[in-house]
Amino acid sequence: MGFRGLSIKSEYRSLCDNVVTDFYIPTLRNAVLYKRAVGFFSSSALIEISRGITGLIKNDGRIMLIASPNLQDGDVKAITIGYEERVHVIERAVLNSITEPRDLFEEKRLNMLANLIAEGRLDIKIAFTEAVDGVGIYHEKMGLLYDEKDNIVAFTGSMNETSTAFMHNYETIDVFCSWTEDNARVRAKDIAFNTLWNDHEPNVSIVEFPKVASEKLQTYKQGPIDMQIDETEYFYVNHNLVPKGPCVPKGIRLHDYQLGAIDEWVKYDFRGIFDMATGTGKTYTGLGAIVELYSHCEYQLAVIIVCPFQHLVEQWVEDIVKFNINPIIGYSSSPQRDWKRKLENAIRDQKLNVKNREFYCFVCTNATFASEFVQKQLSKIKGNALLVVDEAHNFGSERLSSMLTETFNFRLALSATLERHNDEEGTKKLKSYFGKKCIEYPLERAIEEYKLTPYKYYPVLVNLSEKELQEYSFLSQEMGKCLIKGKNGKLRLSKKGERIALKRARLVAAADAKIDKLRELINPYLNQSYILVYCGAASLLGDNDDYTPVEDDDIRQIDAVTLLLGKELNMKVSQFTSKEDVEEREILKREFEEGDNLQALIAIKCLDEGVNIPKIKVAFILASTTNPKEYIQRRGRVLRLAKGKDFAEIYDFITTPRPLDEVSSLTLDEMKKDLSLIRNELNRAEEFSRIAMNEMEADVVIQQIKDAYNLYEK
Repeated sequence: MGFRGLSIKSEYRSLCDNVVTDFYIPTLRNAVLYKRAVGFFSSSALIEISRGITGLIKNDGRIMLIASPNLQDGDVKAITIGYEERVHVIERAVLNSITEPRDLFEEKRLNMLANLIAEGRLDIKIAFTEAVDGVGIYHEKMGLLYDEKDNIVAFTGSMNETSTAFMHNYETIDVFCSWTEDNARVRAKDIAFNTLWNDHEPNVSIVEFPKVASEKLQTYKQGPIDMQIDETEYFYVNHNLVPKGPCVPKGIRLHDYQLGAIDEWVKYDFRGIFDMATGTGKTYTGLGAIVELYSHCEYQLAVIIVCPFQHLVEQWVEDIVKFNINPIIGYSSSPQRDWKRKLENAIRDQKLNVKNREFYCFVCTNATFASEFVQKQLSKIKGNALLVVDEAHNFGSERLSSMLTETFNFRLALSATLERHNDEEGTKKLKSYFGKKCIEYPLERAIEEYKLTPYKYYPVLVNLSEKELQEYSFLSQEMGKCLIKGKNGKLRLSKKGERIALKRARLVAAADAKIDKLRELINPYLNQSYILVYCGAASLLGDNDDYTPVEDDDIRQIDAVTLLLGKELNMKVSQFTSKEDVEEREILKREFEEGDNLQALIAIKCLDEGVNIPKIKVAFILASTTNPKEYIQRRGRVLRLAKGKDFAEIYDFITTPRPLDEVSSLTLDEMKKDLSLIRNELNRAEEFSRIAMNEMEADVVIQQIKDAYNLYEK
């Protein structure tokens, strides 16, 4: 028997460790003395400290417990003004903290504890602070375990002593061992506990456990201790109970950077932003944050999760249920036809404190969240409420930002690209509402740490036809007539100018030369699978419920690509657009993952945000926008880890107005008209190439463009 033969970590976190089976049971099995200081005394706290003590009992071990009385404001006032004697108030507070067991598990535990008190093996003392202005709370949380050879394991941490359903508590403990370099720290904690126990700590008073409370606990003594009881066996085998409420599923361990993000979020009072590259686990990090907040709020919490599109809601639901949450799913074609009634009932029941209705989770699309019905229901929420917004950059828009209300005292924004393109005001609103960044986990770090796959980047030069160039020049001239002064004094496009700019962007995205170039480049991949061809053009403004309108140019291009690959080259292909419903998309994703019946997906807009198809290995990006949010997300789609995928390949079609060898003959005015497009294309190419495996190779093409237009750093 002894601690030195155990493998004891310096830290245990219930988001990635089973604190009971990994720490409490092994150490207590080898212990003969357990000293514990917790926060408030309650029967729940007693049950909490009993975790794993079966081994200690078998060793004839003892427990010394210090706790604070759960004094209410009226109690403190009564003591301060001398209305009641201190001893009577504390006695009543302790007695009131002993509640009836809620299930057979608690009955067994209280029987065990009552036996230990009767045998003199559990000794409890009550601690409180004293000052000139009255009494206060002693709230230290630490523990010390001793084996037969006087080895000591000390720990401090965040046990939530208000609950007995410990399998879903969030707990973090730091551990120190006397036979290591932490010996001095362990001995200091040992001295501190003994000083308290013997009532020698200045400003802290220690009193014996009230006799009436001890007698109350003895009423739960039903017979001898059942020595076969063990937390894990009892909880899972004998009664097959499952945890209540959100909890991290067995087999899932959050990464250190995810746990660090959650810690920062807690530090910022459960408000903040998770700025994480696409594919690095924003969803799991967000759900881990919910688990911790749920425990912090003592299981009384409303959670509202909002995503841009229906397919993202469905992906969230897949993960939400893994975390032991049964969500209400709200959008126009929700599989829960009665979701409106469920939402109404959930909000009402929580408001009325209906038992077992203290928690609910509602997940919906942006459009559903903004609907009159949902806004009216959410305005009725009382108590703790968390708003989680996925792809949160969308909520910087004027319409959605107006719905970021004070109803939600807890807030979490998830986004790979929170900064809104050309919208400083919208970005400012988001940061003001959600708070500080709790993590910044960029793409390059994700690749370095093997959370995303590395990639090769091939910028592919194409240029506009003569007819397309004429149209491009005309639209550029018209845009120049639509410049107006913004609120900050800077020039910006009017609404008419924005429409013209969008039309010009679609012209560039759908350039005819891209089809011929694709025919040439895809030839080596004719017998391969896991290919994505992206035809999505510039996005339109607005918050559409999983539907992005497409123009004739988009349709013409995606149909041309489908004919090229499917008919001319005999590849097995399918379109992946807003026309396919959720069920059809799931079938397509499954067939694509299998690789035999579907080689390539040809997509427009709906792959931009959140769709998870890890096996994509080769991507041909025919069309990109000037918005970094969109093209960064498109790249992220390709970089998810998958078995057999050592690296990804991205062919990015870089559009120039004309062949580069013709640029030298342009007038200065003609060259200026080209530069808007050229700079936008270069921004994307430089961003993609800077962390590519073949950066130097990609840079050759970038330098050709810079040389042609004389674009050098000054």
